[in-house]
Amino acid sequence: MDGRRRQPRFGEGAYQLTDETPVYVISVAAQLSGLHPQTLRQYDRLGLVSPDRTAGRGRRYSARDIELLRTVQQLSQDEGINLAGIKRIIELENQVAALQQRVAELSAAVDGAAAALQAREAQVHASYRRDLVPYQPPVPGSALVVWRPTKRPGD
Repeated sequence: MDGRRRQPRFGEGAYQLTDETPVYVISVAAQLSGLHPQTLRQYDRLGLVSPDRTAGRGRRYSARDIELLRTVQQLSQDEGINLAGIKRIIELENQVAALQQRVAELSAAVDGAAAALQAREAQVHASYRRDLVPYQPPVPGSALVVWRPTKRPGD
């Protein structure tokens, strides 16, 4: 597909299957997808669906590969799109998924930076001296009247 295969996960000594775990041989994958095995080989040669390979070079399809095979069949038969067009659609969908992942990563980084900035700002505000009164410029239209008593002659 696009080189994004993940290694199977191992958990607590037991093998766990995921959607990307390559388990189906070509004959089973052909039955599950409703296609002929030769069609699967052709799709592999064209780069539409690229299954994993065993040490002996045998193809192993994952559940995600089976779903992709069904999508290719649906686009080809129901929508009338040629295989070159389907390949381009798959490439663009993979690109969109990668870009969405990158946006999510960048968004998380921005959120983290904003939180760090707020924490630093709070730290600076906490360091202010409390015996100082902050200066506030006068508001236009307000007046300050200072009353100074006058001294009387005898006081």
